[in-house]
Amino acid sequence: MSGNRRPTIKTVAARAGVGRTTVSRVVNGSDLVSADARARVLAAIKELNYVPNSVARGLVTNRTDAVALVIPESESRLGSEPFFAALIRGVSSAFADSCTQLQLMLVRDQAERDQLTESVAARRVDGVLLVSVHSEDRLPGMLEEMGLPTVLAGRRDAGERLSYVNSDNAGGAAAAVRHLLERGRRRIATITGPLDMDVGRSRLAGWRTAHEEAGVPVSDRMIEAGDFTEEGGARAMRLLLERVPDLDAVFAASDLMAVGALAELRRSQRQVPGDVAVVGFEDSILARHTNPPLTTVRQPVEELGRTMARILTDITRHGAPRQQVTLPTELVVRESS
Repeated sequence: MSGNRRPTIKTVAARAGVGRTTVSRVVNGSDLVSADARARVLAAIKELNYVPNSVARGLVTNRTDAVALVIPESESRLGSEPFFAALIRGVSSAFADSCTQLQLMLVRDQAERDQLTESVAARRVDGVLLVSVHSEDRLPGMLEEMGLPTVLAGRRDAGERLSYVNSDNAGGAAAAVRHLLERGRRRIATITGPLDMDVGRSRLAGWRTAHEEAGVPVSDRMIEAGDFTEEGGARAMRLLLERVPDLDAVFAASDLMAVGALAELRRSQRQVPGDVAVVGFEDSILARHTNPPLTTVRQPVEELGRTMARILTDITRHGAPRQQVTLPTELVVRESS
């Protein structure tokens, strides 16, 4: 060979005097190759020091050994929210010892949605892991219609058809509010996640359930919608204090929103937990470094990512049926409550 160009499947096929499909069959251990052809291909591979790639394997296996992790959020959200970093670590660790290539795709506008559609149509990936799912998002339905194996982080609603991995959002929220009630709090507000997401609605449902179990009435005045950002948490806390100045606790549906709530409580000269107790959700690294350290609901985000990757692998490689998994959550009590 001339220069330092890497040998390709075409090079091997030419050296062995066979077609590229025959080389691929040999590479993938297929029995549909004669002993003579196999020997010639193996000799050419050894002579050329050929390393098979995913395209060669794909000619026979119909796989690309590539998976897309699709996050329909901005770079700022991706960088500021610990949830995304933990989930990416979990997914990456699950594929670390395999030949699967992980492609991170941010879908922020129509152009990037079109790019994803093109990749799916061309079957450049074997499947999709889809994060941050909103109820009206057309992307899951599109992937389903195109027949591409897809696993969601969370779900669109209780009747979700696709495979998903979810945390026990309602149960975790209920545990958080029960804890506050047991500490004698009776005017417990909540800062919800986006209510066009099942995660937001489920954590709000848990807040309601704990009150109902305790026989403590709830009012919509104690509810303020947030957006899982620190700024959104601060804004929601400010509105709640204006509307219900004598509230004595707040359950924020994410740690990042709880951080914003703590900042707003400091600005309004409320003591935590003396005047207002605060509980978050996730148990991200932020929770251990707030002042005071944050009581929160631990959800196993890295395990969620690993489980998503396992399910997608089961589907793409072994033809496994749809799987829907809900992971348990756990209350972690610290000084903020």
